[in-house]
Amino acid sequence: MDAVYQRCIHPACGGTHALDDTSFVCPRCGGLMDVAYDWERLPRPRSLRDFEAKWAGRSNPLHFSGVWRFRELLPFAEPDKVLTIGEGQTILQRADAVATYAGMQPGNLFLQYEGLNPSGSFKDNGMTAAFTHARIIGARRAACASTGNTSASLAVFCSATGLMRAIVFIGSGKISYGKLAQALDHGALTVQIAGDFDDAMQRVQQVARKLGIYLVNSINPFRLEGQKSIMLRVLEALRWEAPDWIVVPGGNLGNVSAFGKAFGELAVLGLLPRLPRLAVINAAGANTFYQLYEKQGLRWNGGSPDQTLIARYVAGLSSDKVRAATIASAIEINHPVNLPKALRALERCGGVVREASDQEILDAKAKVGTGGLGCEPASAASVAGARKLCKEGVIAPGERVVCILTGHQLKDPTATVAYHSTDQKTFDDVLGHRGVRRATFANRAVQVPNELDEIIKAIEVYS
Repeated sequence: MDAVYQRCIHPACGGTHALDDTSFVCPRCGGLMDVAYDWERLPRPRSLRDFEAKWAGRSNPLHFSGVWRFRELLPFAEPDKVLTIGEGQTILQRADAVATYAGMQPGNLFLQYEGLNPSGSFKDNGMTAAFTHARIIGARRAACASTGNTSASLAVFCSATGLMRAIVFIGSGKISYGKLAQALDHGALTVQIAGDFDDAMQRVQQVARKLGIYLVNSINPFRLEGQKSIMLRVLEALRWEAPDWIVVPGGNLGNVSAFGKAFGELAVLGLLPRLPRLAVINAAGANTFYQLYEKQGLRWNGGSPDQTLIARYVAGLSSDKVRAATIASAIEINHPVNLPKALRALERCGGVVREASDQEILDAKAKVGTGGLGCEPASAASVAGARKLCKEGVIAPGERVVCILTGHQLKDPTATVAYHSTDQKTFDDVLGHRGVRRATFANRAVQVPNELDEIIKAIEVYS
């Protein structure tokens, strides 16, 4: 067997694929696949600190990339096959004001801001890895279903590299204009179907199989290889010491799956003596993972999760015609494809799952904004979740916590403007039907006559 291959995530199955297979499902049981490495046959770092030396050669695009400078930990591609557009130049910012809001001690809460990626979201970390694999196998078209960020990232990579045509599937009315603008502006063929993300996800898989189009959704294990690098950059920023908690929004559950895989591999390689705990935060209007994990007790169970429980829950969603509904559109997903991998990650890292209402998410978003970083609503689910876990006593005020901000503020400006709007109709039209009743931390525009004295008076009163 090659030193790099694809392997079924279920230990009892043992199904494998060669590196160049693009079905991304187990040939034996139909389960999800991992990119697997025979570490005994591959070069590996002696210490995580060895990666710091890469910055000295950052004129090399592979060293500059916040993904590929860690390529010894995702060694599936030769250097000349890598496709990079400078992704991963992100920051980990200490956020004392947000810590106070969450009920934590100053100096203990950090925000990992993925909105600085070229397309404005964390997706670029995974897309560079998926595109590299697509280049290895000679793909000419790439497709995804998307609530917005995946389509934007796919379109950016296609237009920037010129090697593939982007095809994106979106649901009717289920994408913010900030994200749709990116897909359109970067030349993607955009297919809008009647339905939501879960419908689009089903159709794009069928189309990809029938037409031989490369699929870049997170069912693709190479996507998740790139997303491992988010945790590597967090560790790097913390001087290679693991935090106590990583808190991440949960939609399709690709990030938590990637994070769990990253930490598991670092432990196997002896590079990280202590693993952080993982907390996944669903939106209350798209809370499948929360319901299954916290309410019904679903667990990874060593690779044998209760499939009957999952099937019964999914059947209930279908029979009751339950659709995901949340202002946090990036995590508006009822059928997360990476559910099994997420269960594995939580077992590996001692994780928990919580849900946050749209009200809690938007209030947390406003506090993030006043702290200096702007994020889209789904990102703020991590802060809302950290606050909830602190109130419950699950996270102690003195523990060190990293909240992942997955996307840039301008991904969904409509929600931001509505929250801070002076116009009640605008607020109600955008947010009221989502159960948001108040803008707790609104920063409303001050309306004054066009008279110098009145303008000066307003500035003196409000500043």
